[in-house]
Amino acid sequence: MIPPLTPFGDRLSATFAAYGQLCVGIDPHGSLLDSWGLDDSADGAREFGLRVVDACAGRVGIVKPQVAFYERHGSGGYAALERVLAEARDADLLVIADAKRGDIGSSLAGYGEAWLTPGSPLEADAMTLAAYQGLGSIEPVLKQAELAGKGAFVLAATSNPEAVAIQRSVLQQSSRAGSTVAGAIVSGVIGWNQFQADAAGRAFGSVGVVIGATVDLAASGIDVDGEPPRPGLPVLAPGFGHQGAEPAEFRRIFRAFAGGTIVTESRSILGAGPDGIADAIARRVDLVGAAGA
Repeated sequence: MIPPLTPFGDRLSATFAAYGQLCVGIDPHGSLLDSWGLDDSADGAREFGLRVVDACAGRVGIVKPQVAFYERHGSGGYAALERVLAEARDADLLVIADAKRGDIGSSLAGYGEAWLTPGSPLEADAMTLAAYQGLGSIEPVLKQAELAGKGAFVLAATSNPEAVAIQRSVLQQSSRAGSTVAGAIVSGVIGWNQFQADAAGRAFGSVGVVIGATVDLAASGIDVDGEPPRPGLPVLAPGFGHQGAEPAEFRRIFRAFAGGTIVTESRSILGAGPDGIADAIARRVDLVGAAGA
């Protein structure tokens, strides 16, 4: 049996200290591949991902490959993704696989084995999860993550307008009756982190949430005022840059959760092209660092 690694939350804390809180998305969709002079194919997606990894190494600490843009190329796309994941981890980047998996029982455990098992072809440091069937349904993956020193990010409040009706729905029958769905997920994840055996000694829990930077947090029932949770709550926050949120505003937006916020940008950085991406990353790192000072 492979021994447990350093908890993901501890590695996230170390990454923040070394490189700051910026995360670069790796999203090889067709228009970007074209602008980079690459074919819209598995080979193009692989080359794109490797170039992004090379630009990120030594400049930023976290990358987030969007699995869907590789899946669309079938088996060749998965082979390309495996290579990108391996190269990113070899470059000492913290890798979050944006897979958004959700199911129940053994099916969900299988997803966890695929993305969070040390030595797996698709091994990442963390993955994104959907808990439509309730937080209890993803418990197998959360346990797998803790045992392997990995992380997980649970969708809580996304910025797409179609999600509002569900995410802001008020629970009627549960231990968190009266909470919104989004608020209950955030509270449940905080509780999960607090009940881990070594919680008191952790800067951050190993399970976090996904909250869009353009979301109306108050309307979604997410309380970001008051004291930060202990251990800190990792927040994967897409929506900066191209989608409208300003990286310099991340502390104002997330307040009590700002210390654990992963400021995620994709197209606004990737759009700089292969010749400009390194400079774009450096500028964003400085901007996010200044905002967090």
